[in-house]
Amino acid sequence: MRLHTVTAALLLLAPFAQAGTLTVKNPQGQPLSPAMVTQTPLQQPAADLSDDGYAPHGVTNTSAAVITRYTNAAGEVTFAAAEEPVRYRLRAQGYVDAYVDAAQGEVILQPMTAEQEIASYPSNVWLSQLDFGGDAALKETFQLNCAFCHQQASPFMRSERTEEQWVNIIERMNTYGARLPTDDHQKVASLLREEYRDLREHPEQVPKPRPWDAYLANYELTEWPIGDGFSQMHDFLVHPNGFIYIGDNLFDRIYQLDPDSGEYTVYKVPHDEDMGLGGIMGNRFKVFPKMYNYMGVHSFAYSKQDGNIFITPSMQQALLEFDIDSKRFITHEMPEGYYPHTIRVDDQDRVWFTLALSSQVAMFDRTSKTFTFYDLPARGVKEWFILKSLPIMFSIDPENRPQPSPDREGTGLPMPYGIDITPDGKVWVARLYANDLAMIDPETEEVTMIDFPYKGPRRLRADADGNLWIVAFQDSLLVKYDPAKKKFSSWELPVINEVPYALNVDRERGVVWVNGNQSDTILAFDIADEDWQVFPMPRQRFFTRDIEISEEDGAVYTTNSHFPTWQTEGGVPTLLRITPLED
Repeated sequence: MRLHTVTAALLLLAPFAQAGTLTVKNPQGQPLSPAMVTQTPLQQPAADLSDDGYAPHGVTNTSAAVITRYTNAAGEVTFAAAEEPVRYRLRAQGYVDAYVDAAQGEVILQPMTAEQEIASYPSNVWLSQLDFGGDAALKETFQLNCAFCHQQASPFMRSERTEEQWVNIIERMNTYGARLPTDDHQKVASLLREEYRDLREHPEQVPKPRPWDAYLANYELTEWPIGDGFSQMHDFLVHPNGFIYIGDNLFDRIYQLDPDSGEYTVYKVPHDEDMGLGGIMGNRFKVFPKMYNYMGVHSFAYSKQDGNIFITPSMQQALLEFDIDSKRFITHEMPEGYYPHTIRVDDQDRVWFTLALSSQVAMFDRTSKTFTFYDLPARGVKEWFILKSLPIMFSIDPENRPQPSPDREGTGLPMPYGIDITPDGKVWVARLYANDLAMIDPETEEVTMIDFPYKGPRRLRADADGNLWIVAFQDSLLVKYDPAKKKFSSWELPVINEVPYALNVDRERGVVWVNGNQSDTILAFDIADEDWQVFPMPRQRFFTRDIEISEEDGAVYTTNSHFPTWQTEGGVPTLLRITPLED
């Protein structure tokens, strides 16, 4: 039974084709502000999904937009007329969701019980109460290795499990790409079982999440559902041609989406017939009933000269180029390097990207069509030996390939991750496990290493003044590095126990946008004012990995990239846009 009251007149209205205003109140008649109101089409347009549940190569379908707005101080929210039948979900912190079929009238939301309210809290506040027996270093190691694909402490993770079941999960996650140290498996399994049980039995210790803010009434969030419950919409690109290009990492597909119409065309990345699933990495996802990642579409960047898109295929020794006119993929084979990761293109049309496994940075010169590789220094003899032995290890069949036993220092895997280019042309790289930065001077080819005084530098971006902005993954910090002054500054995130995956800088408006992947938020930091705004996402378990900003209008984009996708509310990935409402 729905725990809400709707005026009788509201129930008699047509389900669509009518603009209107909803007023959201509590049982005492007080306006609820801000309350989240989401307009969802009752049906998505008919689509050709004949390629194993996906659109065939070159076929265009349409994704009907899902729109979220927030009530103002009077508890009111207004929507334009819908062209197709829609339903409205009304959500406010501490209240039971309600559903209505028209944007007209008054809706009374009923308070949650204490148990319902605590269960509705986002993952980050639950995660904040896991202390791993007081071992802060162990919790940092856990977060580094176990919070970069999905939310921890979500309802799926808080379920009762035996210690043996937790060990099995940890071992499986390590085959997917986590590096939780072998010596910590049993202890982490025991602590997760004990501490999740304690939280379930004593949920009152979980703190409340940050309250939603009044400024939300000035914004609109638009989502376009794409893919299915097995997809992973990893990175994406806002292109100057007006399209958004989204990569399905697990199914080697590129979605070219028009945000004006919702039309999207899928382009399937080709691979050699003799390739196996998982490419040179091997099939790490054997338990999944559906999988198609031979290349592993990862990160995107475009050329300012011809608009072509460059893509890192993490499962191959190659660089992909997508011709935006012919819609043809070009594969540039690499003579060395493993796990192409994050990518940027400089003003001289050179393509720079990190090689996460081999601790290198690659540069592809489009004029000569040649690669240059920059080796980043090993942190010791053991790591040097592991890195130098990678060609031998990768010559072995993936089924029988030896794997170094991971430790807390990530020995053998310093992992150059994020990369960006400052306005002066310097190339900057963050090494996630090594806790350091690398600066490459393309003119002299000199590599300079800089210690990062925080933990987990993941992705980084440069602002208009040449400062580097970096997320400190385990430390829940936004960090700035001023290369001229050689000085670090840091700011705590405005939500607790967040493990931020990435960020981007709106250079024109001076705002740093941060992915709040554990708290179902996107965070905006005003550089001049040093002030935060927090945008709650319209779905629970909304895990985001990257942010793109439209140069044309400043719209902010992200993707819901929770893995596995079926754990997210609604069960499908979405592309999301944040835009201010017009006055």
